[in-house]
Amino acid sequence: MRSTKARALVVVVLMAFTAFGAGCSDDSPSPVETISSSAAAPTNQDAGHQKLNQLVGEWNGVKSTFIEGGTADNPIKSDITSRWHWIGKTGNNFMQEEAEGTFGGKPYYRLGTLGYSPTDDRYEWSTVDSVTPMMMIYKGAKASGSAADIEVAGEFTDPGVLGPQFVGKTIPMRTVIKPESADRVTMELYFAPPGETERIADRVILTRK
Repeated sequence: MRSTKARALVVVVLMAFTAFGAGCSDDSPSPVETISSSAAAPTNQDAGHQKLNQLVGEWNGVKSTFIEGGTADNPIKSDITSRWHWIGKTGNNFMQEEAEGTFGGKPYYRLGTLGYSPTDDRYEWSTVDSVTPMMMIYKGAKASGSAADIEVAGEFTDPGVLGPQFVGKTIPMRTVIKPESADRVTMELYFAPPGETERIADRVILTRK
């Protein structure tokens, strides 16, 4: 009698484990996968991140540089290709831009990261490129996220791009990203050398491919 009851108990336990295993099979998304998918869904984006969606894609860029040999009246012109995409492994919190082309007859490259901070309600932008040997870091003013244009500011130590008289000087800088339409974006970079008024350093007009 005891033997029969013991065998029945074993069968019940095995059936319970089988059912539990089926519920945890690889066919069902894990909690981590569910959270990841939810975080990446466009419907879950706040207004600040939604604004950045219009940058996604590949663009032709006409670059005008007003320093490094270029002037206000005669900027250096070059063509670039700019590619923007969400960085999925960040839960689509940040975008990456890769820009490639030529500058002054030499290959030009820039890698940028653009994000929106809901806590501060501002945009943040950082770049590295083949012209300046340092990372350029910008932050917008707090509570500026609802502005029509994305405006961010920072400063850098001039390695000589503004001329030998400014080498080693701290230069305030400002980038403005203007989403003019679904197929056109203007990006402008301004520098404010010590003792001078702010002046434009670079302008890129992007048109969607």
